[in-house]
Amino acid sequence: QVQLVESGGGLVQPGGSLRLSCAASENFFSFIDMGWYRQSPGKERELVATIISGIRTVYADSVKGRFTISRDYAKRTTYLQMNSLKPEDTAVYYCGVSDALGRRYWGQGTQVTVSS
Repeated sequence: QVQLVESGGGLVQPGGSLRLSCAASENFFSFIDMGWYRQSPGKERELVATIISGIRTVYADSVKGRFTISRDYAKRTTYLQMNSLKPEDTAVYYCGVSDALGRRYWGQGTQVTVSS
């Protein structure tokens, strides 16, 4: 059972920055993709950014140019640097991975609130 632990959420003013972290219990080579998703009240969970097969990076159009996904293999940690935050970025952010068998695992989520 893969375990993912997110951290770094909080309250930030519009235009501010936050960095989210997701620590995995297994080596990245176990995963087909590893990324960040978010869910706002009344909405479905949506992709924010992900790294596929360790090579290809995909971003939602709404965050391109503002968010950056990266990872540290030695620390088994994935990061989401979020700049120029907007109120519409407010959501619970989840780290998610899928393995070679197609199983998906989720972290517990971390709240990000962008408000003045």
